[in-house]
Amino acid sequence: MRPGPVDDWLGATPTTAPTPAPTTPDPSPTPVLAAAEADGVTPDTAAVKAALDPLVSAAALGTAVNVSVLDVASDTVLYERNANRMITPASTTKVLTAATALAARGPAYRLETRVVAGSAPGEVVIIGGGDASLGTTANKLFPGAARLDDLAKQVKKALGATKPTKLVIDTSLFTGPETATGWGAGDIGAGQVSRIQAFMINGGRVEPVHNEFGGDPRFSDPALGAGRAFAKMIGVPAAAVTKGKAPEAAAAPASAAAGAPAAGTELGKVESPPLVQVVEWMLQQSDNVLAEAIGRQVALAAGKPASFAGAAEAMKAKLSELGLPAAEATLYDASGLSNRNAISPDLLVQTLSLAAGGEQAALSNMFNGLPVAGWSGTMRTRFVTPSPNQSAQGIVRAKTGSLSGVNTLAGVLITKDGRVLAFAIMAKGGANALTARSALDRVAARLVQCGC
Repeated sequence: MRPGPVDDWLGATPTTAPTPAPTTPDPSPTPVLAAAEADGVTPDTAAVKAALDPLVSAAALGTAVNVSVLDVASDTVLYERNANRMITPASTTKVLTAATALAARGPAYRLETRVVAGSAPGEVVIIGGGDASLGTTANKLFPGAARLDDLAKQVKKALGATKPTKLVIDTSLFTGPETATGWGAGDIGAGQVSRIQAFMINGGRVEPVHNEFGGDPRFSDPALGAGRAFAKMIGVPAAAVTKGKAPEAAAAPASAAAGAPAAGTELGKVESPPLVQVVEWMLQQSDNVLAEAIGRQVALAAGKPASFAGAAEAMKAKLSELGLPAAEATLYDASGLSNRNAISPDLLVQTLSLAAGGEQAALSNMFNGLPVAGWSGTMRTRFVTPSPNQSAQGIVRAKTGSLSGVNTLAGVLITKDGRVLAFAIMAKGGANALTARSALDRVAARLVQCGC
């Protein structure tokens, strides 16, 4: 599978062999994370202000527009408008989720889904480890994710002659409410998110597909939906699937030759890809469920409850530990779906600058996932219309954000003079989402073009 729009350019697989033609490499986005140019001249703040003021004042953006632009190499604030004022961030919240999770767990961390023997012969307990990317079999939604079919093979081998008769699902890793304050009543029904549980498949989706604008149908109870899929694989009837707690771990490993394994004996486990890959999926697709699962890893790493409140508290504490202005964030979730969240452009820009500066190597990994203008993820269809915006294709790498009346964009770019800038543009009150997003793009594109 080729990245970005290349599949569209090449078209479908031909039914007849085409005439051979000279091959050329696929185009690739500008490396926006090349080392920040420290020897050049820092952009002039007055010139940047003159370039951006008319665009930031566009009526399409709405009644409240908060902006911050920072030159990464010199740490110079080039432009600010209400930069320290908190405003609804929508999915740009995921920038903070990515940064804090990578800092707390490290890029190589993996999430485990385990199965142990239950308290009675034939009883099997699957223990959710918070891996929302877990799949049933191989799929294109999360390529390389851990799989239930692999886990089922391990379990059947470990049980040997013991026939599994009951499946218990342990979701106790996550605590508290399964939906966040500030989520809309129709968000789950519209397929934007699911109830947040420690065991699920494909982010709670009924099918492993991602529809950016149409939403994806979700299980009413993601853990039960995933549990029934696993039960079918090991030969347990759906009626024998229930929720409960795993017994204490046994001292000895499972042995098919020793008869029914003791309660708590591990029968199998699968691991997610490294956290950096899960973060990349989360940012590319703006996946709300992955974001909530990742946010809970920040809480678990800090010894706090793996809940919405625990994740919010741990994320803010980690931001403070990183030297960032955590007081400029009020969080009710880790995905940005809550309309109660509030974050300042300054905090987003400082977080991006810290990651781009190279001093925090773990944080720099988030740029693998930030969508590229006109190329990938939620930015694939942005900056593509023939206009001044088009000059920013492949150069702006950013996280988008959108809720009713809220449109945001935060990321990094390279100016035509080679300067790496971090920026956040956060607007509220715009009547038309399409025109508001185009207005946001014009601001970022103007920064790319700016010979300031």
